[in-house]
Amino acid sequence: MSRPNRPDRLLLRQLPAARRYLATLALVGAAAALLVITQASLLAGLLADGFHGASLGVGPAALTLPLVALVAVVAARTALAWYQETAARRAAATVLAELRARLLARTQELGPGWLSGQRAGELATLAGRGLDALGPYFTGYLPRLVLAAVVPAAVLVRLAVADPSSAAIIALTLPLIPVFAVLVGWHTKARTERQWALLSRLGAHFLDVIAGLPTLRVYGRARAQVDVVRRMAEAHRSATLRVLRVAFLSALVLELVATLSVALVAVPVGLRLLAGDLDLYTALLVLLLAPEAYLPLRAAGAAFHASVEGVAAAERALATLDERAAGDRRPRIYVPFPLRVAPEIRLDGVTVTYPGRDRPALDDVSLVVRPGERVALVGPSGAGKSTLLALLLGFVAPDRGRVLVGGLDLARLDPECVRRLIAWVPQRPHLFAGTVADNIALGAPGASAVDVRRAAGAAAADSFAAELPRGYDTEIGEGGARLSAGQRQRIALARAFLKDAPLLLLDEPTAGLDGQSEAAVLAAARRLTAGRTVLSVAHRPALLAAADRAVTLAGGRVSAEGTLRPSGSRVA
Repeated sequence: MSRPNRPDRLLLRQLPAARRYLATLALVGAAAALLVITQASLLAGLLADGFHGASLGVGPAALTLPLVALVAVVAARTALAWYQETAARRAAATVLAELRARLLARTQELGPGWLSGQRAGELATLAGRGLDALGPYFTGYLPRLVLAAVVPAAVLVRLAVADPSSAAIIALTLPLIPVFAVLVGWHTKARTERQWALLSRLGAHFLDVIAGLPTLRVYGRARAQVDVVRRMAEAHRSATLRVLRVAFLSALVLELVATLSVALVAVPVGLRLLAGDLDLYTALLVLLLAPEAYLPLRAAGAAFHASVEGVAAAERALATLDERAAGDRRPRIYVPFPLRVAPEIRLDGVTVTYPGRDRPALDDVSLVVRPGERVALVGPSGAGKSTLLALLLGFVAPDRGRVLVGGLDLARLDPECVRRLIAWVPQRPHLFAGTVADNIALGAPGASAVDVRRAAGAAAADSFAAELPRGYDTEIGEGGARLSAGQRQRIALARAFLKDAPLLLLDEPTAGLDGQSEAAVLAAARRLTAGRTVLSVAHRPALLAAADRAVTLAGGRVSAEGTLRPSGSRVA
């Protein structure tokens, strides 16, 4: 056990439900301390009076009232324990739901660029198994920690009045339990953080393997990945067993210290009672209250080990909430641009370098896209074309330079404010599990069925949608598993038609398509670009011919720029 560390304090500070729960626990702890002392006093009185009454020939009728009171107190403690358990489970569910919602909302703000590499798998592990492990912190450790702060102090006060010497012994031995618990807790925390790191790595790698399983099977590497996953799982199993070993040993240490401490109180009390220096009621009261002083600390120490993994996950979740995509901590501003007119886009000396890479994806790029202009980005693979589009979408942030939208710094604008102006058709659009209509309506949530069909017709998607078993209500799998590449691309174009945004970003929408699908997509793209500001990544001559100006990127820099002849060739 240890005092609440930084993640604990941040959880309580950032989540209102956690603060309300802590206030409830404080009241429950005070009531529990009062009931513990009352129960011990009544029980000691009953035993002492019963012993004296038997020696004096007094009947049991005189003990009826104290016995009824004792039963009432025991019932009250039971009801209080039930209420605490119920409140703990309700608070844990509320806090975990709120933390998950904040975590997923924050990852949406950070964008796909932040989720590169193994972060997607780590996020899935964190939002699922990781935050579930935080439940024992709220249902076990935190309630016992509050009781450990309240009950021993109340017991010491009561014993100081009844028997100061016994209270002094308890006051001297009580700190031994948290001292040993903290020493063991530091060791447990380090092992648990290693265990969580191994679990995150295992989850991330497993997700990557599942996503790339078709490719692995084609190249005969599926069996090798089974061995890799097995080794990672074995490392996690070993780390988990080491954590459990420490937890079991620490429980033994805490029980031993608490038992010896109670013995140090009980032996002098018994000797003083035999010598006649202590009355029976006080001796019984001390013997009943002494274990109650140590019990909450022992329980908190035992519950700490079950909560450490959840606290480690919460620390990672809070670090994710504190991530900054743009590296700029200035407050965002909301600017209601006219939705029918795209503002001027200006890149001013922009440099973007991805984490773990030495060479920048964009290196001191300056570019102006005027309203209504259609600009084609050309260049070899890896030249920075897709990065430039991701920059405008807010998926990546410049390390140097500025992106100005309508004369305002993009880093300070509300991302949702800017994205309302943009319709994006990526090279490989993602379709979600749901109906065809739902996937098209992603461009404009709440759109009517008529609008969805009109957009599909403009994107040449109605021809195949009508042939599906249930038309637009046909369910498609995650990633559009039932559709061809050309059909998926036309659904992405239908999304853009439905959104009807003034700024259009096209990232090689015809890449990898057969001739017939390419012709259909190109015809739809020409209709879509009419009257809009367009920034497109283009390799095919047909898409390049629809642009007013071509900008060539090479090695992350603008190497050439010029207008186009009607044939599509550049004029310097």
